[in-house]
Amino acid sequence: MKFAGKVAVITGSGRKAGLGEAIARRLSEEGAAVVIADIGGSRDSATPDAMIGAEAEMREVAESMPGAASTFSCDVRDPDQVRALAAHAVATHGSLDIWVNNAGIGYIMKPLGEVSADDWRAVIDVNLTGAWFGLQAAAEVMIEQGHAGRRGGRIINIASQAAKSGFMHAQAYTASKHGLVGLVRSASIELGAHGITVNNVCPNHVTTGLGKWQNEHFAAVQGISVEQYLKNMAARIPLGRPGLPEDTANAVAFLCSAEASYITGESMNVSGGEEPH
Repeated sequence: MKFAGKVAVITGSGRKAGLGEAIARRLSEEGAAVVIADIGGSRDSATPDAMIGAEAEMREVAESMPGAASTFSCDVRDPDQVRALAAHAVATHGSLDIWVNNAGIGYIMKPLGEVSADDWRAVIDVNLTGAWFGLQAAAEVMIEQGHAGRRGGRIINIASQAAKSGFMHAQAYTASKHGLVGLVRSASIELGAHGITVNNVCPNHVTTGLGKWQNEHFAAVQGISVEQYLKNMAARIPLGRPGLPEDTANAVAFLCSAEASYITGESMNVSGGEEPH
């Protein structure tokens, strides 16, 4: 129970079988109290019901955790809501020790000429600016806790293989994930003095609910079946399969552990060897 007594916030964790749920479950299994955070309901055209964690589903995810869990609806595009999420963790569970920026938009993918200004802003606002708001809010609480004797913390962004390489129809997505690399490199320098580590986890494709949509989209773009698309994907991965939610969750758990206390400013690939740099 290496995270007993720790409290973790995971944004974008309100959907069943998603990356966020897998991360929350892995930390909960090791003793952490977890906050299941998601947007709670559609706010605009960029956050359709089919792609977000609604409040009812968030509660079901929280109830399925093996340990203490609560829910909090939060639009990561709003810094006030993000600070309120951090405050909820402390008020409900007693502290804030782990913050995972997992919320993201990976379903606005179009040819270059069809990407609107609104499309671009929606992706950047959630994937990059939202992660910045989360990092800032978590750091403020963790630094204050350090003054009271509870020093340190772990902040992790779920980036992507797209933080290292480009992909068709993913200009804003790729730009947002590349931005996370620079964000952790700079933030880790400032937060190291407080014992706070800041890292990215960069998974390759994972077939969650969002991943299923991506499979169908790119198979259609290439004019092949989803089955063939998945076979082609597996063939280019040295370990012979796409990623699983648990692969990303295990990497997060490692970076949250004492064993990773000297690792910061890094962007760890979890890609079965597909992404080598």
